[in-house]
Amino acid sequence: MGELTTRQDDEALVVAAGDVELLRYVHRPSTPAFEGPKPYLHPVRTLAGDVVTAFRPHDHRWHKGVQMTATDVSGQNFWGGVTYVRDQGYVALPNVGTMRHEEFAVEGSRIGELLSWYTEAGEHWVTERRSFAVRDVEADSWTLEFTTALTNRRAEPLVFGSPTTNGRELAGYTGFFWRGPRSFTGGAVLAADGGQGQELMGEAAPWLAFVGQHDEVDRSSTLLFLDHPGNKETHWFVRSTPFAAVNPSFAFHDTVELAPGEVLNLRYRLVVATGAWDRERLQSYVEEHSW
Repeated sequence: MGELTTRQDDEALVVAAGDVELLRYVHRPSTPAFEGPKPYLHPVRTLAGDVVTAFRPHDHRWHKGVQMTATDVSGQNFWGGVTYVRDQGYVALPNVGTMRHEEFAVEGSRIGELLSWYTEAGEHWVTERRSFAVRDVEADSWTLEFTTALTNRRAEPLVFGSPTTNGRELAGYTGFFWRGPRSFTGGAVLAADGGQGQELMGEAAPWLAFVGQHDEVDRSSTLLFLDHPGNKETHWFVRSTPFAAVNPSFAFHDTVELAPGEVLNLRYRLVVATGAWDRERLQSYVEEHSW
């Protein structure tokens, strides 16, 4: 497995295990304004070296690996791309915001970061303090632990929503979002309590896993997403077709209001594993690595 090391430059921060680059966190991206510039994790790799993220796919160019983002914040779009408008559908609007990296505080493999969320009009609406760390490196898996604290900097409440809260059925995506490689299309979806498949869309569960196959190599990979018990109202946005995506949404069915100065805290774990883990292996791992 090798020792964990961290290195960074003006554009990105990299965490590696031995000679395997587990993740590249691009904190100063060269992203077109319409795609909602923000930091992202790509590529993310298993310990076998297989890439488990997609970058700027042709169908949704604002999807970039793993991101923390928001589709609707009081009418502003920090997700990127078009905005879903009730009774109109998706519309290109002058409301695409930016999440700007301010500074890092790196301690070993744990990275703390300060970010500022600005609207397209240049107003500072949110201060975010996030941290992420590589932990639980085992023979065939490692875990990304991700936490964020969003503070409302406006003098009025912020309302976080999603396309579903704006009228589009079963499209409640917002928050911590993963887009998988094209070869993962049609992969298997498993969740706690016997749940499986895309019928988990909009449902609640403490964990959800996606198993996909790679091109070029005769291997599969498993991504296991764990929702923290303290997160409120998490419901899963998950797709296996027409593309692979998972998002533990914090505003799937209902909006979340954040008063001036109030803080929204969220915490997740993403286990990146080599091979196709079955339900028994997934459940055993979750029980052994409880919060």
